[in-house]
Amino acid sequence: MAVAGCGPAGLAAALLLARDGHRVTIVERFAAPAPIGSGLMIQPTGLAVLRSLGLDGALIARSARIDRLSGQAGGRTVLDVAYATLGQAGLCGFGVHRATLFSVLHDAVTAAGIPVETGRTIAGSEPVAAGGRRLVFADGTRSAPFDLIVDALGTRTPLAPPCGRALHYGALWANLDAVPGFAGDALEQRYRRASMMAGVLPIGRPPGAAADQVAFFWSIRADRVAAWRQAGLAAWRDEVQALWPATAPLLEQIVDPDCLTFARYAHRTLSRPAGAAMIHIGDAWHSASPQLGQGANMALLDAYALAKGLREADGVAAGLAAAVALRRRHVRLYQALTALFTPVYQSDSRTLPFVRDRLVGPLSGTWPANRIQAAMVSGLIGSPLRPLALA
Repeated sequence: MAVAGCGPAGLAAALLLARDGHRVTIVERFAAPAPIGSGLMIQPTGLAVLRSLGLDGALIARSARIDRLSGQAGGRTVLDVAYATLGQAGLCGFGVHRATLFSVLHDAVTAAGIPVETGRTIAGSEPVAAGGRRLVFADGTRSAPFDLIVDALGTRTPLAPPCGRALHYGALWANLDAVPGFAGDALEQRYRRASMMAGVLPIGRPPGAAADQVAFFWSIRADRVAAWRQAGLAAWRDEVQALWPATAPLLEQIVDPDCLTFARYAHRTLSRPAGAAMIHIGDAWHSASPQLGQGANMALLDAYALAKGLREADGVAAGLAAAVALRRRHVRLYQALTALFTPVYQSDSRTLPFVRDRLVGPLSGTWPANRIQAAMVSGLIGSPLRPLALA
C-alpha cells in the first residue's frame, strides 16, 4: 500500500495500517518531510486516535491543556465555551504546534521501520491491468503497482478532481514566546465585526524551543495580504493593539513580515472519497475553515476508520466502502457546521456579527447553548467515536 503525503493523516494512516500487518510505503514530495503551519488544537476526538497508537502521552507532554475558549467584541463576551460543560471528567483540548504533532507521529513511523520515499512529486495515478493502481510522478516516471493508494495530500491534491471553493478569508500566523497577560489554559480571541479577528492559543513547547510558546493569528482576506505588506508592520501593529492592547508584548516579537505565514483556506467535500484501489482522507476528502479547529482531528479519525474498515471487511473494495460509511455522517455534519458558522467570524457581513454579539453571545454561557457549543468545539457532536469503537 502507498500513502501519499506525510502530514498527520498520512503518518497516522501508515502507522495504523502497518500495525495491522500491511506493507506500507509513504511517498512525500519534500526532500525532508516537515510540518507546514502553526498552532492547532487536538480535540478529544483526535486524542482518542493518538491514544489507540500509544502516542497521547508524548503529545500531551509537549502541548498546553486547553479548558475553554473565549471571545470578546467591543467589551462583550460573545464566546464562552468550557469543556467541563459536557460533564466528562478530564475532558479538554490540547494546544500544540504542528511540528510537535508531526514529530510525535514521524518518530513513531521511523521506529516502526515504515519506508518513506522523499523527493517524489505526485502528478496523478492510473489503474493497472492486474488490479490496483500506481502513482504517476511529475518527472514522468511511475511507481510499482499498489493494492491501495491512500491520498493524504491535502486540499490541493492532484489525485482527486477539483471541487469546492476557496474562502475569501485566511489568517496570518506566528509562533511567539508566551508572555504574561494571557490565560494559559484558553484559546482567547478578540473581534471587530466579522472582518477583524485576533487570537492567542497556548501551544506548549515545540521541538527546539527554549520556552513555552503561543500561536498568534490575525484574520485577513486573501486579496488584502499584498496591501498589508505594503502598508508596513507599524500600521498593522497599531491596528492590532487598538483591537487588543494586551498583544503589545507579542507584537514586539514580530520584527519582519516574514515572521508571519499566511494560510489560505478552502471549503470542499469530495462526493466520492473512495474508488478503485484509492481512498482520499483528511483535507483531500474534506476541508473547511479551521474555525472549529477540526482539520487534524478529522484527519486522524479518517485514518482510524480506514484501518478499521480494511481490518473488518473482506477485501480492499469492501474495506474502503466500510471506512467511508464509518465517517460520512460526521464529515457531512461538520462540513455543514463550518459552512454555517464561518461567516459569523470571518466575513464582510455586518448583520451576522451583530446577531452574534447581541443575541448569540449572551446565550453562550448558559444551558443548553453552552453544551451545544462545547460539543461542537470538542468534535464530539454527532458521536463520531461510537462507530469507531474508540473511547
